[in-house]
Amino acid sequence: MTQLLPTPAPAWRLTPVSYDSPAARGLTHSLHREQFMTYGTADNPEATPAAEFEPPGGAFLIATHADGTALACGGWRTAGPTTAEIKRMYVTPAARGQGLGRRLLETLEQNAHQHGMTKVILETGVSNHAALALYTRCGYVLVNPYVTGRDPQINRALSKTLTPSVHK
Repeated sequence: MTQLLPTPAPAWRLTPVSYDSPAARGLTHSLHREQFMTYGTADNPEATPAAEFEPPGGAFLIATHADGTALACGGWRTAGPTTAEIKRMYVTPAARGQGLGRRLLETLEQNAHQHGMTKVILETGVSNHAALALYTRCGYVLVNPYVTGRDPQINRALSKTLTPSVHK
């Protein structure tokens, strides 16, 4: 008889932080540099007020390794009465492919749902194939752009309905 071993705990943890914390700023600036190198343009993370990610109308999380190294970030902010917008999802290159992005996304969705949100919207770049695949696997569908002036050659808008059965 084969003995099943317990699933090991992840080597990282998710922590709510202020969007303007040093760890969050470091990660969002890394995201900005990566987007700029890929597309030649990117939204400045400094242009988003930190207050938009403060509870109860939002949250910002970072994932840190057991040694304290910042590995990933993401947040949600209120976009409408029951709509949350996921923003600044980023996983450092060294931490990719380990399920961290999915766990971060699921945690943000759960938190938004706990705060009365029933729908989530987000944007990603057309060349970010890993993000597009993640969002599709997690139930997101392509929608018309919701930000005026977005370049359809660069941006993809997606949406998902949050249901109680999904987020218990």
